[in-house]
Amino acid sequence: MHSFWLRANAILTFSITILAFMCAMASVSDCFNSASPSAQIQITNINWFQKQRNGNEEVSLTMNITADLQSLFTWNTKQVFVFVAAEYRTPKNAVNQVSLWDAIIPAKEQAKFRVQTVNKYRFINQGSNLRGKDLNLTLHWHVMPKAGMMFADKLVIPGYRLPKEYR
Repeated sequence: MHSFWLRANAILTFSITILAFMCAMASVSDCFNSASPSAQIQITNINWFQKQRNGNEEVSLTMNITADLQSLFTWNTKQVFVFVAAEYRTPKNAVNQVSLWDAIIPAKEQAKFRVQTVNKYRFINQGSNLRGKDLNLTLHWHVMPKAGMMFADKLVIPGYRLPKEYR
């Protein structure tokens, strides 16, 4: 006969194998979710646009952010991290990204929102080449599942231009 420890080992191994299989199936089931989030971001005011003493430029924006991210939530979604970034080009760097606002959405019920906010983080550019610059506001999201792989995506909203003169 088998000892108690051999039987316990067999039951534990079988249980862990079933748990791993269930986690894998949960992860695969998220691949079939076709998310279709929508968002609008409007710049309602440029509070200030100034050159600092050290030569850098700083911008303060008031934004209206409207988003419906409910389609990102499935039974396997723990939370969604969402942030708005300003993206622009300069002669030195092909891609510049500055995070302006972020939030953690813990439930599907809170995934449809409208926020009016001043940029949460400072929008500072190294140098003096933002005047009259075109920029995109991009809504990024990272879906954090209960089991499986995290995935990220974004929605680019183009068509913004900074003033030609400091304010």
